[in-house]
Amino acid sequence: MGSHHDVCNGQKPHVVCVPYPAQGHINPLLKVAKLLHARGFHVTFVNTIFNHNRLLRSRGPNALDGLPSFRFESIPDGLPETGTDVDVTQSIPALCVSTMKYCLTPFKDLLRRINTGDDVPPVSCIVADGCMTFTLDAAEELGVPEVLLWTTSACAFMAYLHFYLFIEKGLTPFKDESYLTNEYLETVIDWIPSMKNLKLKDIPSFIRTTNPDDSMLKFAIRETERAKRASAVILNTFDDLDHDIIGSMQSILPPVYSVGPLHLLENREIEEGSEMGRMGSNLWKEETECLDWLDTKTRNSVVYVNFGSIAVMSAKQLEEVAWGLAGSEKEFLWVIRPDLVAGEAAVVPPEFLTETADRRMLASWCPQEKVLSHPAIGGFLTHNGWNSTLESLSGGVPMVCWPFFADQQTNCKFCCDEWEVGMEIGGDVTREEVEAVIRELMDGEKGKKMREKAEEWRRLAEEATEHKHGSSVVNFETVVKVLLGQ
Repeated sequence: MGSHHDVCNGQKPHVVCVPYPAQGHINPLLKVAKLLHARGFHVTFVNTIFNHNRLLRSRGPNALDGLPSFRFESIPDGLPETGTDVDVTQSIPALCVSTMKYCLTPFKDLLRRINTGDDVPPVSCIVADGCMTFTLDAAEELGVPEVLLWTTSACAFMAYLHFYLFIEKGLTPFKDESYLTNEYLETVIDWIPSMKNLKLKDIPSFIRTTNPDDSMLKFAIRETERAKRASAVILNTFDDLDHDIIGSMQSILPPVYSVGPLHLLENREIEEGSEMGRMGSNLWKEETECLDWLDTKTRNSVVYVNFGSIAVMSAKQLEEVAWGLAGSEKEFLWVIRPDLVAGEAAVVPPEFLTETADRRMLASWCPQEKVLSHPAIGGFLTHNGWNSTLESLSGGVPMVCWPFFADQQTNCKFCCDEWEVGMEIGGDVTREEVEAVIRELMDGEKGKKMREKAEEWRRLAEEATEHKHGSSVVNFETVVKVLLGQ
């Protein structure tokens, strides 16, 4: 097999990109892949078979033909085949265990097949999701550099890097179920470098377990430990937002680079109408009518509501959100995925539909980046997944934060207290609370302050990505050199 030195003698560098198989992880890595393609890399993008098939369904049968120099491949995820219920995100804990156990062999087989074919240059580097570190074994065997993209926020990644200490200090696993609801979650955590004023409840939710063998806890510790073997780690954030935390990471990890917001880099470098620009990664079909609807609305007048691609809620919670939106008397755009309610179809009350008919738009999926950068959007009711949070900051849109799991609690904490662009609502949310926070967000004094702050972050995010001296642009060029083995 060729070594990575072949790149110098006129052959195209060839990067293999391996996202973690969930929507919020595929999106940012596809952006990195497109940006590398724009810099002359041949790209192979490797989804799992399950998601490859979902993409074919949502994007149309020829969507993944790619270009000769940008190809899609797939490997099995090791999970048992599911029946016909295809448009749902698979179980995250099951996926974590399965990819870790079963993906390396098919991945190595794929690399071997690529490297023995004669129609593409040999694989010269790998970029993988931070949760797919089995790829490091293959990179080491091939003798090529590998860069890991952690798609969580820098603050959550920093917390994951210290999960082992939560176990050492006896803070997790919890002694019994009561610890999940009592004062225990208020325990102060003041020993993670550069992270201030944290409590246990602000730490990614995987520590909230009573099981000493909890698979997600073990997975987070294992994957962050393995990250130390990468050539570099990249994060979808920008220096002004996370400068101190990224500084603290440098002593624990290979070089860490902030290269985001990736959607702004992509917008700057890749023509929207071009073949590359049209190549999307949505596992649900996007509905674009909402953009036409927003065009008819005045500035900052619409509340955008979307709980991301994984979070599920109860039918009761859905109903409370609905009546809270109705009571706020604001115009709103609400994305309700078909699988938003656990175990049943997501159905809003018919009376709610009648009452809000003239001031709402409902969609099952939408082009969120475009929505959040639309001038009509005045606030975002969000689960605080990192992609959503960063897109909101980049659009200058303040947030009502309702975190569900994983890094969302940490993102919520930083939005509200460090970046001053959010306010939190509690787990068992009531219609009265939803109505009150939306009114505050859209019309209140606090909402106004948060909007000004969000506008400031928007400006800084643009500065990081819009000219060749922007911190994220400079960092991306450095990462390209790492991948070229320079």
